[in-house]
Amino acid sequence: MNHNAKLNGAGDYTIPNIRLDLRPEGLPEELGYLFDLVTVDDGLDYIGHPDSVLLKNGDILTVYPSGHGKGAVRSRLSHDGGKSYTGSLKNQPASWQTSRETPTVYRLEFSDGTPDKLLLVSANPDWNDGLGSVGGFNFSLSDDEGEHWSEFELCFGKKDGYDYLPIVAMASLTRLKEGGRFVDKWMGFFHDRNFVNYKTILSFEGGKPVWSVPVPYFAEHREIEKAANMCEVEVIRSDCGKGDELCLIARSNDKNYNSLLSFSTDEGETWSAPVFAPSALNGERHKADYTSDGRLFITIRSIERSPEKLMKYAPDKAERGWFSEGWVAWVGRYEDLHGGEGQYRIKLAHVCTEERLEPQEVAGDDTGYCGNVVLPDDTIVTSTYGAFGERNVDGGLKTYVVSKRLRLADIDRLAEWEKLN
Repeated sequence: MNHNAKLNGAGDYTIPNIRLDLRPEGLPEELGYLFDLVTVDDGLDYIGHPDSVLLKNGDILTVYPSGHGKGAVRSRLSHDGGKSYTGSLKNQPASWQTSRETPTVYRLEFSDGTPDKLLLVSANPDWNDGLGSVGGFNFSLSDDEGEHWSEFELCFGKKDGYDYLPIVAMASLTRLKEGGRFVDKWMGFFHDRNFVNYKTILSFEGGKPVWSVPVPYFAEHREIEKAANMCEVEVIRSDCGKGDELCLIARSNDKNYNSLLSFSTDEGETWSAPVFAPSALNGERHKADYTSDGRLFITIRSIERSPEKLMKYAPDKAERGWFSEGWVAWVGRYEDLHGGEGQYRIKLAHVCTEERLEPQEVAGDDTGYCGNVVLPDDTIVTSTYGAFGERNVDGGLKTYVVSKRLRLADIDRLAEWEKLN
């Protein structure tokens, strides 16, 4: 990769941009729901960074911190496929009140007949807020679909002689294969403040969880990892999650670079030289899910680096070199990750700023970090955080968690309708 190239992947996308922040006149009634937002939790002046998991009874569990990237874990449940959200978990562990990071939540499926488990992870960075850090990461498990959870268990903390200070653990958690078959091992990714990216493998011995000592997995490409400030890595398995290739999509925290793509054919042991993601997929905190027709739905916090777009829509941000379209999704196929651009970009809703309260190309960039689930009927329920119009008692914009429902078949219909109208 020539990461000294002037634009480092910057450009504009050419695929259709489907805007769900502006409801057009004459829209067919059955497509109207695509423009609706549902409030998940607006109980504080600032709530952010949700993650979600689908429960076997059809409920959606969404978790998030009580603040910007840190604070006690809060939770909400939807019993109707994301149309509404009610109270929190009934038996939430007391230790979740000590969470210092954005919680992530995953389902663990076993091949040996063990019932599924739910896993919640929260890292322990040092935020330089005077509170210090115990280091490592905490995790909780549930054996009964979230009815009860274990208290936080600390892994690789300072008290055990480790010096890891993880951020966003686990940004991704990927079930691994051995000999072409899935095994009961999961590869988790996190990064630290120096933008060294680590992996740790979760397995179970005698029914008890065991995490391997974290090791850097991208050291072969350390130059670009460091230059781009690579972090918050999503991993996608080919062939609708059943294939033998993994694709890594990384945030470039140094926004002078597009997001990075890298591939592995040996279950994450080695990774190809990274390439820049197409501008349609450039952003932060990628979260990916397949639908039944084989398409990928990937949510991002959009980062737009095209010099032409900057001058047209955000000249006030030209000096820093980027602006955001806010809460965005990319739709395409796995094959598009190998040099393609995808099928659609979707602006899911307008994230407000005081300067830009009404929907437009430029939006607030404090958003993303989505919790996404796909229901059995292929309805996608995606949740994020941001400023969506509500105000706090002081009159400022409130930042809170919302969700949206959509089906890609209806996005297809909307795209066709827009062509004709």
